[in-house]
Amino acid sequence: MGFKMVFLREDIPDEWIRRIREAAPGCDARLVESNAEALKEIRDADAAYGDVTSELLGAAKKLRWIQAPAAAPYIGYYHQALIESPVVVTNLRGIFNDHLATHIMSFVLAFARGLHAYIPRQLQRDWRPGVAPIHLPDSTALIIGVGGAGGETARMCAAFGMKVLGLDGRVTQAPPAVSELHPPSELHRLLPRADFVIMTIPQTPQTKDMMAAPQFRLMKRTAYLINIGRGGTVVLDDLAKAIQSGQIAGTGLDVFQAEPLPPDHPLWTMPGVLITPHVAGVGPYVDERRLEVIIDNCKRFNEGRPLRNVVDKANWF
Repeated sequence: MGFKMVFLREDIPDEWIRRIREAAPGCDARLVESNAEALKEIRDADAAYGDVTSELLGAAKKLRWIQAPAAAPYIGYYHQALIESPVVVTNLRGIFNDHLATHIMSFVLAFARGLHAYIPRQLQRDWRPGVAPIHLPDSTALIIGVGGAGGETARMCAAFGMKVLGLDGRVTQAPPAVSELHPPSELHRLLPRADFVIMTIPQTPQTKDMMAAPQFRLMKRTAYLINIGRGGTVVLDDLAKAIQSGQIAGTGLDVFQAEPLPPDHPLWTMPGVLITPHVAGVGPYVDERRLEVIIDNCKRFNEGRPLRNVVDKANWF
């Protein structure tokens, strides 16, 4: 048995091709450097890694599997031709779970102990105390998306004594640390209960603009929104207005509708706002984990076994 797999350059180093061939001998891995080369090589390829455009998909005669190069690729990756095709797509979800959860908890702890106020005061040499702490065992986290990263975040929140509510359209059984699991239709009922609304979800047709003015009006005035999923799930102008008007206490953001966040956006300088530049998933071992998923799926594909991380293409995740 064997199959041909085209690796579009993306973020694949040359060394990986050798390691894939060694670890999955059935995979005839080919790294292509240009679109013209990709169009030629993909014609008789069984599988591909990377961004398979409608042009490349149209040229492919045997393609049965695409390994997406991210957990949640850029908007437009799942173009209509790909969605309508019989080609199976897998993604890289799961390889960032610990890093994402740690980043979320850094926001939670910073807000709980007032660092969002004390750090700006430090820069002004301002000694004033007086920021009321949040006692985490008395607080509730609503985690929107309790899959890999959300499930690990739930575990960490529970370790600090927090009550954890989960909202998810895919997960059917609550992870151990989630005391209540609800479908997305329950969002409006759950928002008033949360001290921290934590978003780990990708942008899909269903989650775009999920948090906007109507949702912020339902949150506690003392609550914080944290988003490390995808920027398109939160309407930033509505969020800024909600913080400015006192509807919510603040936000911790790693992802944004437009990246980088425009320098004139009011969120940059607003009190109660912590911003990081889309780095929540950065950390050790990510490249090895990515390669492990690719190799595992190559072995599975060659042996006719179910693939790992199969995507619902119509919903992009």
